[in-house]
Amino acid sequence: MFGPDQLALMQEMQRKLEESKVRLANSTVEGEAGNGLIRVTLSGDRKLKKLEINADLHNFDKDDLEDLISVALSKALEKADALNETEMAQSASQFLPKF
Repeated sequence: MFGPDQLALMQEMQRKLEESKVRLANSTVEGEAGNGLIRVTLSGDRKLKKLEINADLHNFDKDDLEDLISVALSKALEKADALNETEMAQSASQFLPKF
């Protein structure tokens, strides 16, 4: 079914994919809201690393706080998704034919 060249190529692709996953897990992105009152840090693979809430938020009500957290998290997720797309595209491009 597959010759030795195709098998070696598939193994190399798998290795590169695993390297990309490690790079994503080790990278971080941030999202913030309310001029930095809320800051969310995610890893490139979308895991929450840190949630910072500025002490000045004691005047905010629950709904406002929830909205700010939602905005900051959405921004961080957008950045993580973009980073993931870029990383995967770079990995895949190494194995696509050059035109």
